[in-house]
Amino acid sequence: MTSQQKSYALPMIIIGALFFIFGFVTWVNGSLIPYLKIACQLETDLESYLVATAFFIAYTVMAIPSSWVLKATGYKKGMSIGLAVMAVGAIIFVPAANARNFNLFLVGLFIIGSGLALLQTASNPYVSLIGPIESAAKRISIMGICNKVAGIIAGLIFGYIALKDADVLEQSLKGMDAVARDARLDELASRVVVPYIIISSVLLVLAVAILFSGLPDIQDEDDTSSATAGEASGRSSVFDFPHLLLGVLALFLYVGVEVMAGDTIISYGKSLGIELNEARFYTQFTLAFMLVGYVIGIFTVPKIISQSKALAISAVLGVIFTAGAVVTNGTVSVTFIALLGLANSLMWPAIFPLSIDGLGRFTKMGSALLIMAISGGAILPLLYGKLSLSIGSREAYSMMIPAYLFILYFATKGYKAGRASSVVSAKA
Repeated sequence: MTSQQKSYALPMIIIGALFFIFGFVTWVNGSLIPYLKIACQLETDLESYLVATAFFIAYTVMAIPSSWVLKATGYKKGMSIGLAVMAVGAIIFVPAANARNFNLFLVGLFIIGSGLALLQTASNPYVSLIGPIESAAKRISIMGICNKVAGIIAGLIFGYIALKDADVLEQSLKGMDAVARDARLDELASRVVVPYIIISSVLLVLAVAILFSGLPDIQDEDDTSSATAGEASGRSSVFDFPHLLLGVLALFLYVGVEVMAGDTIISYGKSLGIELNEARFYTQFTLAFMLVGYVIGIFTVPKIISQSKALAISAVLGVIFTAGAVVTNGTVSVTFIALLGLANSLMWPAIFPLSIDGLGRFTKMGSALLIMAISGGAILPLLYGKLSLSIGSREAYSMMIPAYLFILYFATKGYKAGRASSVVSAKA
């Protein structure tokens, strides 16, 4: 690509800002789950995990339409449209809070997720293709730092605003009459109004800023580089790339276990008898370990270790930490769940570029399929919630072990499927 020969510092800064936004609106869900359980008086943790389902299922519904939008608009305008859609979803939180309507909150989350589907479909291949593919994991790791720093900040801010007195509130609600109870819950729900008005406004400003920015539009349709064009030639469909399809499943499982580690850890801590005032910080611990992993990735991939080997090591760590969480208890078990952030950190940066490498003119559609796989964050937490009701919240985490084992397979064998060995050895 000719764009790879130019400096990509400015595009990286702009896309880094977008990944900051991704992190802010995505990882606030960890605090939203216990918050909405109280504010909307949900009966079970399983019901509250619909927060993750509504948000992440949008990726499956909207990923293919997002690829159509990108074909018509290009990456740059598509990112701007995605931000505008997210702004609409954020502002829906205002009437949802005023009515204390859980279903309306879910609608807002789905719309935010739809905008993110478009942004992710555009930005992830953009980061992968703006420079050499063999160093894509390094660039995506930088984006991951932006994402997780935002997630830590979002959780701290939202946790303080919404959950600072949650334990006292839950106890006081039990002794209130219906009128006082409703008034107290209305006050709790109203806490998100101003934050989401601010979020919506910032998203609209960013949408305009991206539209008029100097962000270059890269082109993958006319890619004629020898390796990429050679692999894509003679293939009539995106489904003719086995390594992509295996990557889609690996990404589905990865996102599922990542969301489980980040979004269920607060409820898990609470189930162990830990007060919510302490447990509300647990998602931030998970994200902090992810930051450590990203920093390691920046300095080691691909100079010291390849993308595929980094992914394999991460998968092995995932199995070890999950087993540790299941066989221990209390704070030690919670710590192992938080450590999964370290195991998960280099998975997206490795799976995405390994999966789209060699797609050529099918890159946008391949990216859309990978974005659809983010629905793992919608499905696996629900399965965990259902399983935890029958065998216990700690034991239910064992469902992550098969997921990590498949990711290990993709890291060692799957990413090579259907590809010329010479191309794989040069880029992996």
